[in-house]
Amino acid sequence: MPDPRQRIRNFSVIAHVDHGKTTLSDRILELTGTVSLREMRDQLLDSMDLEREKGITIKARAVRMSWTKDGDSYELNLIDTPGHVDFNYEVSRSLAACEGAVLLVDASQGIEAQTLANAYLAVEQGLEVVAVINKVDLPSIDIGLVREDLRTTLGFKDEEVLLASGKTGLGVAEILNAVVERVPPPSGDPDAPLRALIFDSHYDQYKGVVAHVRIIDGSVAHGDRILLMATAKESELLELGVFAPDAVPIQRLATGEVGYVATGLKAVADCRVGDTLTLATRPAAAPLPGYRPAKPMVFAGFYPTSSEDYPALRDALEKLSLNDASLVYEPESSQALGFGFRAGFLGLLHMDIVQERLEREYDVDLIATSPSVEYRVITHGETEIAIDNPAHLPDPGTITEVKEPWMKVTIIVPQHYVGPIMDLAQNKRGVLMDMSYVDPTRAMLTYDMPLAEVIVDFYDQLKSRSQGYASLDYELREYRAADLVRLDILVASTVVDALSMIVHRERAMGIGRALTAKLRELIPRQMFDVPIQAAIGGKVIARETVKATRKDVLAKCYGGDITRKKKLLEKQKKGKKRMKMVGAVEIPQEAFLAVLRIKED
Repeated sequence: MPDPRQRIRNFSVIAHVDHGKTTLSDRILELTGTVSLREMRDQLLDSMDLEREKGITIKARAVRMSWTKDGDSYELNLIDTPGHVDFNYEVSRSLAACEGAVLLVDASQGIEAQTLANAYLAVEQGLEVVAVINKVDLPSIDIGLVREDLRTTLGFKDEEVLLASGKTGLGVAEILNAVVERVPPPSGDPDAPLRALIFDSHYDQYKGVVAHVRIIDGSVAHGDRILLMATAKESELLELGVFAPDAVPIQRLATGEVGYVATGLKAVADCRVGDTLTLATRPAAAPLPGYRPAKPMVFAGFYPTSSEDYPALRDALEKLSLNDASLVYEPESSQALGFGFRAGFLGLLHMDIVQERLEREYDVDLIATSPSVEYRVITHGETEIAIDNPAHLPDPGTITEVKEPWMKVTIIVPQHYVGPIMDLAQNKRGVLMDMSYVDPTRAMLTYDMPLAEVIVDFYDQLKSRSQGYASLDYELREYRAADLVRLDILVASTVVDALSMIVHRERAMGIGRALTAKLRELIPRQMFDVPIQAAIGGKVIARETVKATRKDVLAKCYGGDITRKKKLLEKQKKGKKRMKMVGAVEIPQEAFLAVLRIKED
């Protein structure tokens, strides 16, 4: 009897954002007959409204399909991956579940930063990469130039590169044939104890946590008792199945197959992406290599606009974290905003998506504070503490040094925009490490840059200075010591902790001036003068004043003695003074967003 593993091919589709990955997946599902034409719709694998609106994949998806070549039927498992740099860890785990990857390159845009990052990720994992130039139906494209890109940058031979159009379906059959021919069948020991890689998970209210798994060794059958190796959680297996693309229950998953396991566990945190699933009755000796918990890089505070919505926000975050194991949060309180949560995200896009989902799906009105990164603070006692909230930075007198995360930033940009992009990177404290040319018209710049500079408005400025042509990829390099200080904003002599930020000492003055000037425009006028100050420790470095709205108390005085007028003005002055002591200043949501958009003098 032939080995059933020889008929299985596990592959992934990797690409830069917006290179047509989801559209190509739609055509593959159509061509293999996995989805009938009656049920077919655009972006079928992007089931979330946000994914469809933004045109990006947020959650990885897996689909089992069958394909016949030369009279033999093959089982193809397509694992769809997100393209955005924020979800890089999900991509790496999805690739670990495959033996091959289809690398898509847009014929009109060529190789971009995340194309390279994802291609290198696939090569590092030892995958067989099938290069495809997509969108060949577009007018005025230079396929020869893109072929040369692939040849010089990634070393593909011209005859290996396939041409396709996800929109029209051209070349899709050739891609599937190439997957069957070039991608090796899965290896693994069918008789060894079960080892299954969890490459994704979602929460189902009836079945608990549903783990998306690739069986590396052994097999699992309905009714087995399972064990998660990283969290040491045991559970009765409720259901086994495959995605085609909807969940279809089956009795057994064997070596090399891809499917899902309904664990019955109540928290996604117990079943993390990258963990190894084994049998409780016959556990594996060692887990699969490469597992690490997803690490948040960007932190922000979420507060309800009205304090009575706090329980609703807490419930919404709980429910959302069931479907998103990379979201971490903890309660915190702010003098200015009351009770809320400090949440950690993989990046700014992840933060935007979480905020939109909370507001849309759970109908919670939010105030989000400006994002910050995690700093490492070394105090006089040689203890190292991690700080993700500027308000928690210890007293400057107790600090020996502050370290901040630095990223390796890769930018691919047409050569006539290189000057403006280099100027932008230098303004953001970037250090140029390397510059090379991907092809005769485009340069690849590699910078070391602090993450705090990347997350504020770097991406927006990159796109505007390059008229949308530049692409960006970044990864953590190391923590480096820097001369950092906490910049506090005082409104009416009260520190607004939600507006505090950690900045480089050299730039504190410029940022303080810009921020106080912006806040003066945004904070509404009161019946008394409102001073807005930027301070480092006890030293005020910038000040603006929101002038009081004044009632004209002299309107009724015409002519007459000057002392009467003075008496009325004195009375008004005392009233203003008393009002200032008891008056509270409401700070609008725009003020917190202003921190993101300040430009220094």
